[in-house]
Amino acid sequence: MKIAIRVDASAQIGTGHVKRSLSLAEALRAHGADLRFVTRALGFDSVGMIAAAGFEQTILLPPPGSVFAPDPEIPHSEWAEVALERDVAETVDALLEFVPDWVVLDSYAFDARWHDEVRAKLGCMIAQIDDLADRNLACDLLIDHTYDRDHRTKYGSKLARPARILGGPRYGLLGPSYADAPRYDFGEEVHSIGVFMGGVDAGGHSLGVLDALDAIGFAGALEVVATSANPHLGDLRERVASRSGTKLSLDLPDLAAFFARHDLQIGAGGGASWERCCIGVPTLLVVVAPNQMSVAPLLADAGIAAFAPDPAPEALAKHIGELIADAPLRKGLAERSRELVDGLGATRCALGILASSLSVRPADSSDAQMMFEWRGHPTTRAVSQETGKLVWEDHLAWLDRVLGDPMRRLFVGEIGGRPVGVIRFDFSEETRAEVSLYLDPALHGLGLGPHLLLAGEATADPKIVDATVLEGNRPSQRLFEAAGYHQTAPMKWEKHRLPRPDGKL
Repeated sequence: MKIAIRVDASAQIGTGHVKRSLSLAEALRAHGADLRFVTRALGFDSVGMIAAAGFEQTILLPPPGSVFAPDPEIPHSEWAEVALERDVAETVDALLEFVPDWVVLDSYAFDARWHDEVRAKLGCMIAQIDDLADRNLACDLLIDHTYDRDHRTKYGSKLARPARILGGPRYGLLGPSYADAPRYDFGEEVHSIGVFMGGVDAGGHSLGVLDALDAIGFAGALEVVATSANPHLGDLRERVASRSGTKLSLDLPDLAAFFARHDLQIGAGGGASWERCCIGVPTLLVVVAPNQMSVAPLLADAGIAAFAPDPAPEALAKHIGELIADAPLRKGLAERSRELVDGLGATRCALGILASSLSVRPADSSDAQMMFEWRGHPTTRAVSQETGKLVWEDHLAWLDRVLGDPMRRLFVGEIGGRPVGVIRFDFSEETRAEVSLYLDPALHGLGLGPHLLLAGEATADPKIVDATVLEGNRPSQRLFEAAGYHQTAPMKWEKHRLPRPDGKL
């Protein structure tokens, strides 16, 4: 499958959009997708970031000295530095020969008109990465990895067409290293503090944090992370050099180890919030941009991170001092934040985009452990006819019986070589079978069920398919309804499959 990603970076935009798009691209590439980036040169080296990750790209140049009128319907349209119509034309031109199946847009500067025009001209699906919900959208898939109580309500008035929403930190677009990165080991005392105020930190807030730490007399070790794009880098270098026990780390390719090695993190409330959560480190989120106010207070209310709405040093000093003094509070923040993000978000989003490429292969005995874990998971057992705890020896005996029975066909669904689900057909006669299926419990909510069901049907090829669905299992009922099944009795569903052009059913 061919996927194009349209994303920019600049002093105004920052680097977070490119970083999260690269995380998604890495996951897509790991599952067999062919990637192409389209980025505009806006004074920051997004080109270098993309090239360093090994992706092909087309570079769009801003017209020299051009001035355009911002679009009043798009609050951040000026971030693009060109009109929407021009960006559509240049993006389409860059991708005509690539012929993408999907175009992923990570920009606040464009709205539903961009989606509709690019979709129409390239014949592709559109995925939008967003968290603002401040303009009309016409995407097919919406990825918003920020914390919110109800993403469907958040975007309800903004979606011009039906879209699957992958919402919440479960879909955090973190780099591939985060899934298995070492987690923070909680300590009662705050021996060291880490500070990361964003890839650009145009407001110079890192310096303000140092002022706050000086105000409370913090004498422990301190590490400040910044990038070469920081406009205050000279002042920051000078300040760090004059402060005992303080280190400046520049252009780190990965922040996971940095987040894990300090007892408290102080950082801007942007995309790095989810990286800190994944590592499970107590964090004070500092709001340095208006859009961060839509997330940071919710995280604070849920006890996931502490929250400083005012970045002024005197206000920060109070919050930092309280956190240092309250070990139980910090421990609670660490535990709840780790529960929120598991590091698999980019993989989930990639599989959601690639869902239509799902295929099935025959299961074999080497799948036993994987199937035991999925089949025995509480979420799977809760919607199964057999709800008791699964026993390993019983599972192995069951698998041997199924694999040895010519009237039963067992398949594993895969995307790009990654197993995502299991489907079984028990034939009662040559052309009639009962189907049952389950997904990897970590991958619920991605829309994989219909693709697993249809791929399994096409391979097993029964004429009539029966299914048993528990009365309260509404998600499975919707799955079978959408796949053409109809209910014949309580818990009983049936489908008559139509002949294919080759004469098969």
